[in-house]
Amino acid sequence: MTRTRRPVVAGWFTDGDGDGREREEGFALLGTRCTACSSVFFPREDSWCRNPGCPGGGELVETPLSRRGVVWSYTDGRYRPPAPYVSDPDAPWEPYTLVAVELADEALVVLGQAAPGVRTADLAVGMEVEAVPGVLNEDDAHIWTTWHWRPVGTRGPAAGTDRETGGAGEAGA
Repeated sequence: MTRTRRPVVAGWFTDGDGDGREREEGFALLGTRCTACSSVFFPREDSWCRNPGCPGGGELVETPLSRRGVVWSYTDGRYRPPAPYVSDPDAPWEPYTLVAVELADEALVVLGQAAPGVRTADLAVGMEVEAVPGVLNEDDAHIWTTWHWRPVGTRGPAAGTDRETGGAGEAGA
């Protein structure tokens, strides 16, 4: 049975096209930009400009965000989050790494999980990282996709594989 790739939150990122490296190259986080004041929002804002200094609130247009940024902060999750997080309560808990990344072009910080295998010991504030496609969970019908942050110059599991995160026991953003 062929499973359908589905984003965990529609409209927050593209899934890229193709498999492996091609999927990674076509991947982007999606925000919105106000046409009146140029403020950028992520998660996206589709109703009104949230900038209190905006001179009238322009149209909000979808815009791809920078693929790269620098580590602003990071930590690890050593506990199992509550529902709706998907995990097997009978499986041992595996800590995961969260990364807050500053996107200089957009002047905002985006939080997400580090790519599989990236630990806090592998990160440093100011280190350059890039957004790459990832998998949050899989079921019989779907592969639930998300994004991960990976240090620039490193290669993780192939972006087109079904088990990028090692399964449902790991967190996703």
